[in-house]
Amino acid sequence: MAEIRWTSEAETWLQDIHDYIAADNPNAAIRVVEGIYNKAQILRQFPEIGYIHRVETEGEIRILLYGHYRIAYLQRKEKNIIDILGIFHGALDIDRYLPGV
Repeated sequence: MAEIRWTSEAETWLQDIHDYIAADNPNAAIRVVEGIYNKAQILRQFPEIGYIHRVETEGEIRILLYGHYRIAYLQRKEKNIIDILGIFHGALDIDRYLPGV
């Protein structure tokens, strides 16, 4: 089973998503954040479930979809370590925020 580590940037993205949605609907904000978190937990057993976005020297940056959001993660060459890099709305250009790992 893989270990999932959330980067501080990913935690910030998740908090920002919560705060944005909570301004209109606090209950929906909690549901969305919990849904994203729970979807990421799938990576513990299935780390290769997301599609490959690009390959870095540290491993593969993959994308796991959840609704309108993309969970970007690094599957390290040590297959049992997953770093969650960020949570991005589908309208955002991921490469702008993930210049290089």
